Amino acid sequence: MQIGIVGLGRMGGNIALRLMAGGHVCVAFDHDPLQASKLAAAGVATAQDLPGLVAALARPRAVWVMLPAGDATETAIHSLSLLLSPGDIIIDGGNTFWEDDVRRAAQLAERKIAYVDAGTSGGIWGLERGYSLMIGGSPETVAYLDPLFKSLAPGVDSASRTLARQAGDQRPEQGYVHAGPHGAGHFVKMVHNAIEYGMMQAFAEGFDILRNASGLTDRGGDQFQLNLADIAETWRRGSVVSSWLLDLIADALAKDGSLQHLEGQVDDSGEGRWAVSAAIKQGVPANVLAAALNARFRSRHEHTFGDKLLSAMREEFGGHREAIPASSLGADRLGVAQTGAHR
Repeated sequence: MQIGIVGLGRMGGNIALRLMAGGHVCVAFDHDPLQASKLAAAGVATAQDLPGLVAALARPRAVWVMLPAGDATETAIHSLSLLLSPGDIIIDGGNTFWEDDVRRAAQLAERKIAYVDAGTSGGIWGLERGYSLMIGGSPETVAYLDPLFKSLAPGVDSASRTLARQAGDQRPEQGYVHAGPHGAGHFVKMVHNAIEYGMMQAFAEGFDILRNASGLTDRGGDQFQLNLADIAETWRRGSVVSSWLLDLIADALAKDGSLQHLEGQVDDSGEGRWAVSAAIKQGVPANVLAAALNARFRSRHEHTFGDKLLSAMREEFGGHREAIPASSLGADRLGVAQTGAHR
């Protein structure tokens, strides 16, 4: 299939490359010429602007928007809606709030443009490992786009088969699911990311306890001097808590056992807040998710080793860099940092 990709950052560029490796034809665009040139060097066709991207696509056109949630995505989708024609499709693969999906789908339907929300998990490793996709939209549009989703997904061999699973929809075993109507994909991704917060917080607190265990033996016994990197490496093999997150922890600790290159100021990208809000609206207890979110808020005021480990995990799986605190910037540098934050 042919598809346009708007936004070539940490994930958008790799999505284009994985689709191209799957035999699809991509036309890519990014406001940053450097990002576009990187893709062009890899053989991906690029456009100078959105009108050029749309003009390069054959109808019915499909355009995947991979931009930060909020104004950037809103602006791009609005601009595309004025350039596309009835029968074309816009896919939002970012971390958009699901209620925005419902609104946009209705607005685009007035112009007879289809809309799909595709919650996308895989971070900077997606090019190699594939992307777990949670998709919302009409069955007809999702089915039409299926070859794209199948190429992006990790595939059935990425995990052992679930023995008790009955015959049915084969897509989840490939690593992608049609979750439901417009908004359902990003709703599922929102909860996915909130669970991720909780899992990361549990690891962070556990390793913080291990790191501080030297003060426990006060009855004449030898002091504990626990090697965190070795413990993480051991837990990766056969332990009940083995996981990709633990793999990333082991890698981060092997590089720097004290995580001295990190401050421990842990950002949040919004999904945790939205998930806790949804839980409150539904009257669903979400103690762990709320605590994990609050821990991230607290990390911006005081930092523990656990906070550093949270930052390390985000750096390992998503390429997320800690934000530079405003207090550490000079007046001239502050303006530059603020400008960069909105790119």
